[in-house]
Amino acid sequence: MISQVKQYLDRLPLFAVVMTMMLSIVSCGGPKTADIPVFCDNFRTHVETLASDDMEGRAPSTPGGMRAVEYIENEMQRIGLKPAVNGSYRQEVPLVEITGYNFSPLVIRNEQTALSFEYLSDMVIGTYKLQDRSELKDSELVFVGYGVVAPEFGWNDYEGIDVTGKTVVVLINDPGFALQDESMFNGNAMTYYGRWTYKFEEAARQGAAGALIVHQTEPASYGWDVVRNSWSGTQYGIGVDTGAPRLEAEGWLQKDVARQVFEMAGMTLEDALDKALDPDFKPFTMGVHASVQFENEFEHTTCYNVIGYIEGAEYPDETIIYMGHWDHLGMVETDQGVEIYNGAVDNATGVGAILSIAERFAAGETPARSLVFMAVTAEESGLLGSRFYGENPVFPLETTVGGINIDALNVYGATWDVSVVGYGNSEMEDYLRRHAANQQRHLVSEPHPERGYFYRSDHISLARQGVPMIYAQGGTDYIGRDEAYARMVAEDMAARYHAPTDVVHDKWVWEGMHQDMWMFYYLGQEFANSRVWPNWYEGNEFRQLRDASADKRR
Repeated sequence: MISQVKQYLDRLPLFAVVMTMMLSIVSCGGPKTADIPVFCDNFRTHVETLASDDMEGRAPSTPGGMRAVEYIENEMQRIGLKPAVNGSYRQEVPLVEITGYNFSPLVIRNEQTALSFEYLSDMVIGTYKLQDRSELKDSELVFVGYGVVAPEFGWNDYEGIDVTGKTVVVLINDPGFALQDESMFNGNAMTYYGRWTYKFEEAARQGAAGALIVHQTEPASYGWDVVRNSWSGTQYGIGVDTGAPRLEAEGWLQKDVARQVFEMAGMTLEDALDKALDPDFKPFTMGVHASVQFENEFEHTTCYNVIGYIEGAEYPDETIIYMGHWDHLGMVETDQGVEIYNGAVDNATGVGAILSIAERFAAGETPARSLVFMAVTAEESGLLGSRFYGENPVFPLETTVGGINIDALNVYGATWDVSVVGYGNSEMEDYLRRHAANQQRHLVSEPHPERGYFYRSDHISLARQGVPMIYAQGGTDYIGRDEAYARMVAEDMAARYHAPTDVVHDKWVWEGMHQDMWMFYYLGQEFANSRVWPNWYEGNEFRQLRDASADKRR
């Protein structure tokens, strides 16, 4: 079974949020029943096949996972999609399993004293460098505040300092959240600069040897247990050198540990937090040094993104992407026998949807632009399949119009609302709003944008390259249902998420899935038959990348 790694575990709070949302039903006017036509006769077959025991939970690089790949590519061929990768539907994705072991304590010292901190209880550490041994030896610590370089916000936490070969100490989230000031970054809503992934990437770009994030529960949106559990054990990465810089060691410090480290540097943690919020903040060396070492084992495997497309009649080089991940958690052996994590909602429904949408497009008139249908691998292992595509695109990203990510459809019935994860990020939602309105629906934002859920599904891998993406789901205001039904849904969803009970069952109400597929279909149809080029809203962290793509197109 695929282990519960970082991106999986730090998504868990989302489902507590969903439970809360489902207990708040908005009263809407109009009819209380829905008459929604079936979108595709084959949709249910796709979902039931991909979620069957025969697929063994669809873990990457397993026999069950390969059966899922074969099923998807056979369906793409039947539908009439063109193979996207040199005559094949498969884009090879090299994966690596990295297991760290023999962790030494993290020793922090100054001229007077040395403190020793234990792995897991006090700190976690690891690396994605493909090397047998990693070490920081008397590495000078540098406090770089939030570790953000954001020219669009006039913010540079690395200005005026060289951190080459040193270890940076970084705060989680971004200044907007800490100040609750809408004029700073995105205010309460997390930007990509607030994500731990960005912190490590930027530290590596700056030439640092190591980076340590100070854990705080509220700005991280999860407790130390999540950090400890998700950074220990086997981790997953791209199994080839992509050319991107990597840190010798990257990890997290318990808040109380960070407090002791700052006291060694002659200040309180609270003083450091205050300094980091000053727009004129200057990074500084802390007068203390860090040492830690550990060893790594690697196991290389190969898996596949499955990609087909419909070539546009007028503008074939311009593409619209439908994306969903085909993988899930595989199987685990227990005292009661083998348990299969079938992943019916997450994400047999999403893959069934992109195949169904592809079939409807293929049966109609050829669109002006090309439509790409992509089932990506290793989402549950850290968005690795989509990340590999973003770094190795089959279709040029500068001529990719935009994308629709379908990660878990609403299986509990038709709704009046559509929940947009990352609401307020791009013009994609302006188009979505119109197609939702055609169904007498309205868009709503996720309730806790500060938790950064927009950065935790596959669409972010293309967003990071500048491509506008939309990630929306059927909402929670169920047509013709009451609060008792909402409570049932909340309990059922919580019980089945990432569990062996995520199977097709008799509580499913299929019309909600068809409702969303019609909406996503018409959204893609508009993009495919128009000259629009949606962009990120002004001030968004990905806007400059999109503008640069526009310059290339011109």
